[in-house]
Amino acid sequence: MTPLELSIVRRAYAKHVLATAGVSDLRLEGAFAEVKREDFLGTGPWQMLRLTRGYGATPDDDPVYLYMDQVVGLVPARRINNGQPSLHAMLIAAARIAEGEHIVHVGAGTGYYSAIMAQLAGAAGRVTAIECDPELAARARECLRTCPTATLLQTDGAATPIDSADVIYVNAGVTHPANVWLDALREGGRLIIPLTADANFPTAPAAFDMAKAMRSGVYFLIQRRGETFEVRGLLPTMIIPAQGAARDAESEAALAAALEKGGWNRVTRLVRGDPAQGAPYWLQGRGWYLSCD
Repeated sequence: MTPLELSIVRRAYAKHVLATAGVSDLRLEGAFAEVKREDFLGTGPWQMLRLTRGYGATPDDDPVYLYMDQVVGLVPARRINNGQPSLHAMLIAAARIAEGEHIVHVGAGTGYYSAIMAQLAGAAGRVTAIECDPELAARARECLRTCPTATLLQTDGAATPIDSADVIYVNAGVTHPANVWLDALREGGRLIIPLTADANFPTAPAAFDMAKAMRSGVYFLIQRRGETFEVRGLLPTMIIPAQGAARDAESEAALAAALEKGGWNRVTRLVRGDPAQGAPYWLQGRGWYLSCD
């Protein structure tokens, strides 16, 4: 396939991904069309994930196979993937990235979606891509060399203080919002975060249970308004769990109980501190709670 033909395929892919996500955004469509997915996924053939069947290789190393709304394995043996493009299109659209903003991408993998967000932030903006896994971080650092506004940090993204940010985009299941993320959000800043219970991610593709996945993980949009944080539930999700400080057993137990009872779509605020005695809340963590009022 010639470079011109592949550019046409990328443009069609971008339109298809945004249509599947239900998003109309020419800037985001352009970013999906411009960033070359094959530059972030290593050499083909590539392993494509089908939830109930596991991984299967593409017929050959033609990059055209990557321009589908499909999950691709980064480290299939550990079930680490480059996520579904339409899901990310929906979430990135919710983040409303503007030119000149600072985006922190926690769980960057090899940097594909970091590069897409860097396109949206433009030459005056910047992306801090954070990846704790040494192998993925090394790959991301190499992949992002052609993206001058992106910087790769290998660290625990929930335990390392970060510069003030307009958007913090988390791509691994966590049991609570880290204090460093809430502290770093600028006025009006947006945090995209998946809160997931342990049951959310199956141990093997054959163990996938859609009903269980849809009641054990939710993406939330959290936006800073002074000392208040507005919250909106976005959609149920299934995502690989984070490692390190972003998960703990106490928070997971409380989150699992809240997700099981339902009502995440009624959450409106995150409050730092403890609720007043007798005050209603959807989920209480250590030093914060989610309220439906």
